[in-house]
Amino acid sequence: MDIDISLVEDCRRLAKQCKMADLMEELENKCKQVYEFVSNKPGTCVKVLSLEPHTCQLQEEMAQLADCALPTELRVGFGELPFNRVDLFPTYPDICFRVEVYDFLCHKAFFCGRSDYFKALLEDHFSEGEQLQSQPSIPVITLHNISHEVFIHVMYYIYTDDTELTMDSVFDVLCVADMYLLPGLKRLCGKTLAKAICEDNVLHMWKTAKLFRLSRLEDQCTEFMAKIIERLVEQAEFAEMIKEDAASLEERQETDSVPLVDDIRYHIASNVQTYSDIEEANQKLEALEDLLSSINIDC
Repeated sequence: MDIDISLVEDCRRLAKQCKMADLMEELENKCKQVYEFVSNKPGTCVKVLSLEPHTCQLQEEMAQLADCALPTELRVGFGELPFNRVDLFPTYPDICFRVEVYDFLCHKAFFCGRSDYFKALLEDHFSEGEQLQSQPSIPVITLHNISHEVFIHVMYYIYTDDTELTMDSVFDVLCVADMYLLPGLKRLCGKTLAKAICEDNVLHMWKTAKLFRLSRLEDQCTEFMAKIIERLVEQAEFAEMIKEDAASLEERQETDSVPLVDDIRYHIASNVQTYSDIEEANQKLEALEDLLSSINIDC
């Protein structure tokens, strides 16, 4: 968990109020380490504290806070059951996110610490904010263009650094993660998408990876393309992708490389281990070269 240095006191206070003993201990130890480090290196400026606990207990405790933030009517089916435990201790929420018709009672420290989007949103909002009419009386921010199902994934990621994604939800979560400036959640989406790569969707997956700057997913797509290149070259969409990738390079010369082609060539060559592999690789490279020649791409 990364904590902006300006929010450390807020996190310490929250951990104390919520009786999160391990988080309090981790914060104290990390603050001591930072103090000693800065004392030995004058002029050093530390902006973020990174907590890396050795057990899952902290994540479980943060999940309890996320459970408590869920509206009562949405608690069944999310988080850890039974949910009657969430009412046994106060969590002191200080911000309400209204999504569709649901109110999520959350904590500014975590949303601001994880996302510059939420940090800017919360800082700009309080000049003329709505207040929750019921208890607790806290500011309300209405979020638009997001479903409550997707927001639940965002919320659990912000609190626990993890969320369970499926192919039914991952594209919606990816779009929101990009909008809310949550690169870690985008990477989780990329991992989920990577498990589903197949011949029917690899081109779409690669375009998605490029659009959302998911370099690992992009590489996994080109690795898969290298395995099926002899069938891919027969698809007009693949040829068009190469043209678009070449055109996207500013001031590209006629013989300059094309990143997509280079990556596929690399993966074809990297799989060569035996003499029979050499022959197979040459056939794949020849098929690729024939396609490049047919679309007048020299690279």
